[in-house]
Amino acid sequence: MPEHRPGSRPTLEAVAIHAGVSRATVSRVVNGGDGVRPHLVDKVRAAVRDLGYVPNPAARTLVTRRTGAVAVIIAEPETRIFSDPFFSRQVRGIAKELTAQDTQLVLLLVEDRGDYERIERYLAGGHVDGALAFSLHTDDPLPGITRRIGMPTVYGGRPGWTGGCAGAEEVSYVDADNRGGAREAVRHLVAQGRRRIAHIAGPLDQTSAADRISGYRDVLPAADPALVAEGDFTVVGGARAMAGLLDRCPDVDAVFAANDLMATGALRVLRERGLEVPARVAVVGFDDAEPVAESSDPPLTTVRQDIEGMGRLMARMLLETLGGEPGEHAAPRSVVTATSLVRRASA
Repeated sequence: MPEHRPGSRPTLEAVAIHAGVSRATVSRVVNGGDGVRPHLVDKVRAAVRDLGYVPNPAARTLVTRRTGAVAVIIAEPETRIFSDPFFSRQVRGIAKELTAQDTQLVLLLVEDRGDYERIERYLAGGHVDGALAFSLHTDDPLPGITRRIGMPTVYGGRPGWTGGCAGAEEVSYVDADNRGGAREAVRHLVAQGRRRIAHIAGPLDQTSAADRISGYRDVLPAADPALVAEGDFTVVGGARAMAGLLDRCPDVDAVFAANDLMATGALRVLRERGLEVPARVAVVGFDDAEPVAESSDPPLTTVRQDIEGMGRLMARMLLETLGGEPGEHAAPRSVVTATSLVRRASA
C-alpha cells in the first residue's frame, strides 16, 4: 500500500511506514511521550519533516495530558488595560516566553465581579495547563479559585489578598522592589533640597501601591498627612489628586507619583496652574513606561522597573512548574526584581 498519496494530509501511519517503525513509536515521539530510543526518534522526526506531518492536538493531549495553553488573567476592566502601557508591556513579555516554548496564550479579562464565575468554569474545564495573573486587589477571589481547583499559577505582584485564599504566602510570584524604588525616588527629591514633598498613591488595596507609599514614609516618616492623596493609576486620577494637593498645600515643591500615568496627570494640572516644572515643583513617577515617560512635558524622571522582563520571568516560572509530571507542582517561590531611578527633566 502507498505510504502517502500526494495532495492528501499525511497520517500517523504514513509517517510510520516512511520511518520504518511502528505507529505506536511515532505516536510517542510526535506527542511528547517517553521511552523511545534516540536513533528511532531521529528517524521519526526525519519522516515528519519529509512528509510535512502535523500532529493532532487531541492526540497530543491524550498522551501528555497537557493542552499547550496558558491563561493570562488581568484583574482590571478593559478600559484600564488598553490605556495603561504597563499591561501591554507585561503581556508582551509573557507572550514572547510562551511563544518560544510553543505555548498558546489565552487572555482573560475581568470587567466586574461576575466574571470570576466564568473564569472559574473555564479554568476548571481543562482548557489550559496553568495561569498567570496580575493586578490583583486584596479582596480578589482569583487566588481562592486557582487554589480550589489545583491550577498551577504564578502571580504578578507580592501577595496581599484575602479574598477566599488562606495561605496567600504559599504562592509563586514575581514583583519589583516597589518599596526600595520609592525610597530612591523620594531621596532624590530630598537631595535636591525639596522640603514639601507630596505623594500621589495608587489604590491602596493593591500591594504595589501600598509598598510605594511605605517607601515614601520610610524617607519622610514625619510628613504631613495632607501631603498624601490617593489616585487610581490613571491620568485623570493623577490630575484629580494633584489638584486636591495644591488646594490643601499650595506650598508643595515636589511630587512623587506611584505610576507614570498619574505623574502625567499631575504635570497637566501644574501646567494649568502656571507652576513651572521642575523650577517650582519637581515631579517623579514610577514604571518608566514607554512612551509615557519620555513624551511627557517635560520628560519624566521616574523609577524604572523591568516590566517586560517580569512578564517573561512569570511565564518561565510557570512553564518550569508545568515541565514536571501532570499533577506535580513545584514548590512556590518568589522573585523580586531590582528598580532604578531614571533622571530626566521633571526632577
